[in-house]
Amino acid sequence: MPDDDGLQQEIDAWLQRNWDPDLTVREWWQRVGEAGWTAPHFPLEWRGRGYPRHSLAVVYKAFRAAGAVAPPGGLGMMMAAPTILTHGTPEQVDRHVTPIYDGSLAWCQLFSEPGNGSDLAGLTTKATRDGDRWIISGQKVWSSQAMESDYGMLLARTDFDVPKHAGISWFAFKLDQPGVTIRPLREMTGRALFNEVFFDDAVVDDADLIGGLNNGWAVANTTLFFERSGIGAGSGGGGFPPPGTKEGYLDQRAGDVATMRAQHDNRGVTVAELFALARERDRTDDPMLRQKLARLHSLTRIGELNGQRMKETAARGRDIPGFPNMAKNQQTITMKLVAEVALDILGPDGLLWGADGVDGGRYAEQFNFVRCMSIAGGSDEINKNVIGERALGLPREPDANKGLPYREVLARIKPGAA
Repeated sequence: MPDDDGLQQEIDAWLQRNWDPDLTVREWWQRVGEAGWTAPHFPLEWRGRGYPRHSLAVVYKAFRAAGAVAPPGGLGMMMAAPTILTHGTPEQVDRHVTPIYDGSLAWCQLFSEPGNGSDLAGLTTKATRDGDRWIISGQKVWSSQAMESDYGMLLARTDFDVPKHAGISWFAFKLDQPGVTIRPLREMTGRALFNEVFFDDAVVDDADLIGGLNNGWAVANTTLFFERSGIGAGSGGGGFPPPGTKEGYLDQRAGDVATMRAQHDNRGVTVAELFALARERDRTDDPMLRQKLARLHSLTRIGELNGQRMKETAARGRDIPGFPNMAKNQQTITMKLVAEVALDILGPDGLLWGADGVDGGRYAEQFNFVRCMSIAGGSDEINKNVIGERALGLPREPDANKGLPYREVLARIKPGAA
């Protein structure tokens, strides 16, 4: 296992031999995926390189320095691939994970519903068996990047006559088909990252049922583990160019796309950037600001140490109950504080948007965007419940409907839903 310097040298040497700006992005990403650089933090049996999680950041830094197109990212890489690798058959892994590794297909998450967000297991999107396929009816909401995605991680109810957690299945769902309507949801940032998705007798093959019939809750928890771990580690599944067929980058010349990166790079604000900004604005003598910067430094360092702790615990074949939930909540706190401190440093200038704002209004946009982190990847309150129950051993909240067939529960609270 190389240290960071050794890893940097290994990547640099590989890039010197392999980076070719005249390849298409599709061809370049196939080369990157075959070499294991798309997911260096995945084990060897998952076509990774068995390196620590932070190795991915080293890879991105090295690719950037070399002027090369970064490995494909997105929610498929962050959540769908590890979920299918954990629960899928070899045939499903080959069919679905390979196009994620080479960036040819993009994924979104189809979990939350208008009436069932925090109570995810209360979902009512219905999957009805029809021979070797399933007919899907219902609605999802807050589906990040659904407009740009080719596939979705779909949770649907396949049995209403068992308790609610027991009648759910997880499907690899193709979005481009009749019966699927995707509508963007405009946010206060002016962007439309989130979407609502409607299913009107859409179809998914039984071959795309991942993890077994009615085992979707266990599969979903794997997805949520990787989602919260990714958010907790500071990875939002982004990066440029985005994967998949919808954005139109796959068949462009890789060298041309690499030159576009600066204008499309993640506009998020970093802790290191804030220290430099405070010095630039001569704000380092402000005691309140110094205290917030010190807290940010501490939170960042604690996050790094906890990540190392989790890695070493996993290497011993053990687990830290509730760790992804703790990491996700801490990352939410950190991101909100970063946005707050940026405006503290900039003062009124930081509130301006567009051409009049500092760096095109990036700081104001970030301050508005991070409000959503309290519910993204599981609400703070739900994560605290999980931490209390799994990490601290506190009693579960009472559930008067526990053990009842979900059809009976719905008859009480949502007449006609089943």
